[in-house]
Amino acid sequence: MTPPEPDTTPEIRPPLADRMRPRSLDEILGQDHLLGPGRPLRLAVASGTVPSLVLWGPPGSGKTSLARLLAGGAGYRFVPLSAVEAGVKEVRRVVAEAGAARDSGERTLLFLDEIHRFNKAQQDALLPHVEAGTITLVGATTENPAFQVVSPLLSRLLVARLEPLGEDTLRAVIARALADPERGLAREAVELGPGAEDLLLGAAQGDARRTLNLLEAAARVAEPGEDGRRVVTRQLLADTLQSPTLYHDTHGDWHYDVVSALIKSLRGSDPDAALYWLARMVEAGEDPLFIARRLVIFASEDVGNADPEALRTAVAVKDAVHFVGMPEGWIPLAQAAVYLATAPKSNASYMGYKRAQKDVKEFGNLPVPLHLRNAPTRLAKQMGCGQGYRYPHDHPDGVVDQTYLPDRLADRRYFRPGRFGFEKEITRRLDWWRRRRQAQQG
Repeated sequence: MTPPEPDTTPEIRPPLADRMRPRSLDEILGQDHLLGPGRPLRLAVASGTVPSLVLWGPPGSGKTSLARLLAGGAGYRFVPLSAVEAGVKEVRRVVAEAGAARDSGERTLLFLDEIHRFNKAQQDALLPHVEAGTITLVGATTENPAFQVVSPLLSRLLVARLEPLGEDTLRAVIARALADPERGLAREAVELGPGAEDLLLGAAQGDARRTLNLLEAAARVAEPGEDGRRVVTRQLLADTLQSPTLYHDTHGDWHYDVVSALIKSLRGSDPDAALYWLARMVEAGEDPLFIARRLVIFASEDVGNADPEALRTAVAVKDAVHFVGMPEGWIPLAQAAVYLATAPKSNASYMGYKRAQKDVKEFGNLPVPLHLRNAPTRLAKQMGCGQGYRYPHDHPDGVVDQTYLPDRLADRRYFRPGRFGFEKEITRRLDWWRRRRQAQQG
């Protein structure tokens, strides 16, 4: 009898990031604030009861792995759904199965990945089943749950925030993958050459999944040496990476966190930091006109009349970006960022408006003083409208002792100019006008 030929079909293995998923809570790295001794989720698993919750964190921070281990550790059925693909129909199916399982004494944990993708009606459909305890819901999201999860559902969920993984944590993830002969790359004798790990960490951006995917991609093309080792050199890794993809969303937390860093750097008069955060946004594909709009707002809110040219510059840059477009639009944006960062700062106009706004809300529609009202009709004149109004241009000093606020607010001073830039000149003018008004009173 002819012996069977050996099977030469290449082994098909799941991606490295999937193979290296933590198998226990102790293997999850970088989330000690949730899983350390005595911490909430660790205690929940130990008690055998997992609360419904939202796992909120950046990509690759371990949300899916944590959900699986919470279910397994506490003895729940684990049912994963993606909000990108699933809808109310799939939720109803899971709930029906969960009800049947509960009748036989088995609990169900529904893991809903990207829960923020569910609309209001879809999220509302989850509410009664969470409330009744038919399912334990664990949602995962990269977005702020306060904005993306409807209030009735959010009020019944705990929020567990996962942190981005730091460099030390990612080094441990890499070391574990290189040393593991069963799930990792030890069988292929993969090693990292000098400088390769630092380059990998820079490209990973705190994402364990991305770290392992990049490592595996480079390991696949690394040629084995005479000793059988596959050395992933820095150059090989750079060739594999080409241009790293920057994580950035256009409506979520990362979007607003990065633009917040830009604005705060401008306000803090740090042009270097401003250029860095600007580059982060531009290179990640942010809408350049969104950036330009933020710069226009900043020019008024934070520079104001300390440098009146700031607003004109920002508006000109907005027009330039709109006219030029990308990719060259970053050039005027960079000019504006440096100008605004190095301009004198004042929020006096902004704060003055907020003070006036407070009085408007508190006192409502106070009547306009009669001498400030127009008198276009005979009746208006008979009522006294416009009587007593003094025309400043008729006075030699161009200023008259006259009240322009409602009587109840006559002593208010909303605008309090700063000490820098052109507002020093504004202060000088205001002081001179006040002295002239006082002289007229005498």
